[in-house]
Amino acid sequence: MALNLEAKKTLLRKIPHGLFICGVREGDEINGFTASWVTQGSFEPPLVVMAVRSDGSSHGIIDRTKKFSLNVLRHDQKELAAIFFKPQKALGGRFESTPFHYGELGLPILEGTLGGVECEVIGKLEHGDHTIFVGEVKSAVLLEDNQPLNLSSTGWSYGG
Repeated sequence: MALNLEAKKTLLRKIPHGLFICGVREGDEINGFTASWVTQGSFEPPLVVMAVRSDGSSHGIIDRTKKFSLNVLRHDQKELAAIFFKPQKALGGRFESTPFHYGELGLPILEGTLGGVECEVIGKLEHGDHTIFVGEVKSAVLLEDNQPLNLSSTGWSYGG
């Protein structure tokens, strides 16, 4: 039986996704990207699961440092998500567009967002063009309690 590629694409794009800015740091170098394949994986311990494109520069940093932050965007921060979504040739430039501070684990937490969590990687699955990282939440900063940005509200699609 052959896979119906159009049906697969349409249906997989129906999976709801939030939009987050993942932050990474290795020494003095920081980088980040817009992540949409993210979900909570456990209550105790608190785990998040995130898929990261295997050929991205942040992937290597997460793999080496075993840490990442996830910043939860407000419903009106599509433009900020776009800055971190665009391909980039060098590390760090995206963080010049928005104020941030370093959290308890030394990872970027963006100001003006709903807040962020810092995670330590406790597992990964490498298969396909993305790696699934499982991170244990080690710190959390709530800056504002409001509605989050989701992929469907932007008119963009990432999936299928």
